[in-house]
Amino acid sequence: MSYAPFDWIDDEARRRAEAGLVRTLRPRAAETELLDLAGNDYLGLSRDPEVTAAAAAAARTWGAGATGSRLVTGSTELHAALERELAAFCGFEAALVFSSGYAANLAVLTALTGHDSLIVSDAGNHASIVDGCRLSRAATAVVPHADPEAVRKALRAHGGRALAVTDSVFSVDGDAAPLGVLAGVCREVGAPLVVDDAHGLGVLGEGGRGALAAAGLAGGEGIVATLTLSKSLGSQGGAVLGPARVVRHLVNTARTFIFDTGLAPAAVGGALGALRLLRREPERAARVRDVAVELHGRLVAAGLTAVRPDAAVVSVRAPSAESAVRWAADCRAAGLAVGCFRPPSVPDGISRLRLTARADLTQEQIATAVDTILATAPLPVG
Repeated sequence: MSYAPFDWIDDEARRRAEAGLVRTLRPRAAETELLDLAGNDYLGLSRDPEVTAAAAAAARTWGAGATGSRLVTGSTELHAALERELAAFCGFEAALVFSSGYAANLAVLTALTGHDSLIVSDAGNHASIVDGCRLSRAATAVVPHADPEAVRKALRAHGGRALAVTDSVFSVDGDAAPLGVLAGVCREVGAPLVVDDAHGLGVLGEGGRGALAAAGLAGGEGIVATLTLSKSLGSQGGAVLGPARVVRHLVNTARTFIFDTGLAPAAVGGALGALRLLRREPERAARVRDVAVELHGRLVAAGLTAVRPDAAVVSVRAPSAESAVRWAADCRAAGLAVGCFRPPSVPDGISRLRLTARADLTQEQIATAVDTILATAPLPVG
């Protein structure tokens, strides 16, 4: 009998290929002529000289790596400074930095729940929230997208310890959650509201302070936020913001904090440099919102179907997964990088081009991007 332990992988690969769902890595060069509307560098800070200088200075001062977990040798004075300034900027009592936004979501959902508790999760939430629910050992109720009444019913039916969790801005369509209503629902039953503000920080709120600040919820006793440092701040890593007692609890119980190596000093320094630059240049947040609205308006006026953006993400629907892949490839060949979302990444099964607005795009670049998308569209528009 032959020994073929991984033949099943070939079978799955064939099925993916038949469905047009094969994913491939495409390493990018340091310099490229492509106009980038695919990455998440919303404020254009990942290559800003001040931000990269801060990252380089941190590496020279503290070394290439954190050298250990945060509770052993992985916490530096730089980590503490970033936590203080993030909390102050976003309007929370305390913050805790993680190696990624993914790890931050896993930490909150596993450390604030248990066997006897319930997590109520929006159907459109990010995969890191989905995985956090799975790892938490809590019961999970997945409710329809952006439906506060469904959240209320699920929380009341449970009756015990529970929390609700939602993205602030959903990464597929770029629409915003009804945070004010959700917070009111959670207050009614005494449940915390956990909000992943990955796409809100640097874009929404006064000077980019985030979706919770924009909704007047930042710093609330029952509010916990998770962030990524890899989008608007152009660096790497994640953070949890909330009451100080919640942060202390995470330090003592969150496995993705206790057993993970601390975020590298260069990433901490870069994020801190970007945060300080944003404080001085708050107009960047308004600019990225304006660019998103303009992209959407031009594409819709030309006949494409796109969701009106609430932040920086502009979602343009495609007829099928195969046409979305071809459309994105044709855009790339024409000099424009765009995202391509298709099943299983999209919960509704509808494939899309995903465009990310940037504060540093010029009017000429916006026009070029729109012209390229229209010229390569799989169906006639207009």
